[in-house]
Amino acid sequence: MQRYFLEVSYKGTAYKGFQKQPNDVTIQTEVEKALHTLFQQNIELTGSSRTDAGVHALQNFFHFDTEITIQPKQLYSLNAILPQDIVAKSITLVSMQAHSRFSATSRAYTYYIYRVKNPFLRDRAYFYPYQLNIDLLQQAAQVLFDYTDFTTFSKRNTQVKTFNCTITAADWTQTSDQVLFNVSGNRFLRGMVRGLVGTMLRVGGGVISIEDFKAIIESKDCSNADFSVPPQGLFLTSVNYPETVWKDVG
Repeated sequence: MQRYFLEVSYKGTAYKGFQKQPNDVTIQTEVEKALHTLFQQNIELTGSSRTDAGVHALQNFFHFDTEITIQPKQLYSLNAILPQDIVAKSITLVSMQAHSRFSATSRAYTYYIYRVKNPFLRDRAYFYPYQLNIDLLQQAAQVLFDYTDFTTFSKRNTQVKTFNCTITAADWTQTSDQVLFNVSGNRFLRGMVRGLVGTMLRVGGGVISIEDFKAIIESKDCSNADFSVPPQGLFLTSVNYPETVWKDVG
């Protein structure tokens, strides 16, 4: 038996999220179906980072175990079978101890907001034509480094052992017609990035103050956060692993 990491990128518009769910079309169900077509056997995937319905990824990973020795040319064959909005970027042999979820050391997300009506961004960003103070948004982003308990930004019924996360990077950037929030951390809770964005937009719009934002974090009550920003603006941009994961095996 051998273990492989499968790197994927996808536009999540048509899917009910990343992870397999009963009676729903997800990224995992489509990739498993394509692998079955290619190799004529069931291959069960384990995902690195779940994304919600409508969320996109520039990089995400699965791992799977198989007795098949996969050849480089089979990546082309897999992509020929996959839908146009999912691409397999690499298939890499790793050790049996490597795990796509638990071996990951950090993840990074970007949330895209556009300020001027643009039909080409409608399903890949959030249209928000309202006044925003970028300096206040930056101040809110800097506040995140002062906390590790992000219970406030976890949706209800999230089954995790801890709500602690370490934010390693967080900033807002502005172009002529877009505003982007970039964030990296060792882990993220369900709905966390969208909750952060929605709540910080209230700061940037002058609805709440920086002190109010701190109080919301410290409340550890998700009803105080704003999860209303839509999924299409969110991209998982990278999942990072220690170099030992990629070392040659065998």
